[in-house]
Amino acid sequence: MAHGNLHRTRGGAATGGGPGGLRGLKETAGRYALLPLRVFLGVTFVYAGFDKLTGGTTTLKASGSGSIGELMHSVRDSSAIPALVDLALKSPAGFGYAIAIGEIAAGIGILVGLFGRLAATGGALISLSLWLTVSWATTPYYYGNDLAYLMAWLPLVLAGTPLLSADAWLASRRRLRTP
Repeated sequence: MAHGNLHRTRGGAATGGGPGGLRGLKETAGRYALLPLRVFLGVTFVYAGFDKLTGGTTTLKASGSGSIGELMHSVRDSSAIPALVDLALKSPAGFGYAIAIGEIAAGIGILVGLFGRLAATGGALISLSLWLTVSWATTPYYYGNDLAYLMAWLPLVLAGTPLLSADAWLASRRRLRTP
């Protein structure tokens, strides 16, 4: 059985001796580490936005059973920032459409990798606003998903979308044009 360039170090750890070795594999995995997160957040946010627009779980109406207005009234007193809920209650349907369109924009932006940091910042702000309002009273706190989504967006805010993205493609075109 051939083992290629795999070598054991003194401590027993395997190291790669060539481009196909473990070192190369670790470097490749490190470069592509954010792709699964991009796909997950992108698909989830696009789905959530379309779900709102099509009346899936919450209707974008000011009042009535299952409406966004009813949801906001129910979380107003338990939110971290009731004034933020009051602001949204001035036009619950408008707020719902804004959140839905924002989710779709952030999701598509991060999936395609177009203005990746901006898309991630938008997704993080949506998650932050939902955490401070809708899921703030969830106990224990780790049952609320909005805080986890906020934390998931942060690496993409910091790193952007440097691989397999429109941002990378645009950057390579700019480099080709620059003498």
